[in-house]
Amino acid sequence: MTSIQAVADQHRATCDLLHPGTPSAVVALLRLNETVLEYLVLGDVTVIIDTADGLQVVADDRVDRTARAEREEADRYPFGSAEKQAALLRMKHAELAARNTPGGYWVAAADPTAARYAITGKIPLDTIRRVAVLTDGAARLVALFKLMDWPDVLELLDQHGPTELIRRVRAFEAADPSCMRWARNKRSDDATAVYAV
Repeated sequence: MTSIQAVADQHRATCDLLHPGTPSAVVALLRLNETVLEYLVLGDVTVIIDTADGLQVVADDRVDRTARAEREEADRYPFGSAEKQAALLRMKHAELAARNTPGGYWVAAADPTAARYAITGKIPLDTIRRVAVLTDGAARLVALFKLMDWPDVLELLDQHGPTELIRRVRAFEAADPSCMRWARNKRSDDATAVYAV
């Protein structure tokens, strides 16, 4: 909460922080705390934790649960078409109306209380083998394209690193420029991956 407040305070004099489209960010934090790994996820980012008891996948999909009718309408049209642009505008307005509101979705923007709605937890440190943090664009091989599962992603990261994961995401995005095989509102999205053993 303190970090969100500090950033907002730096911009309060020059920005309209109450505007629904004020800049925002997703957040994923991992912290070693003596005998546990603590995690926090806020927004459409995924944390994958490989433990001795199996995988724990922490994903905040609340934004996907908003503006469903508008999203389905936008998915009917090819990327770049006038119909797609109009539908995306309606979808974005519906999403923004649900942003940082109860029953909607939460991201780090100007209101520090959003941090209270983060998904949090802890896992015993001695059970953890490896972890990965993926933005929604990097998670597309599983979450959108359904071409891999989370264990496959961890193996890919282990064998070839984040650069190869993102290269594959970009290759599948490029193979579907109309966004009709894999319905989406952007040809490509931010793609960041962090992997730690």
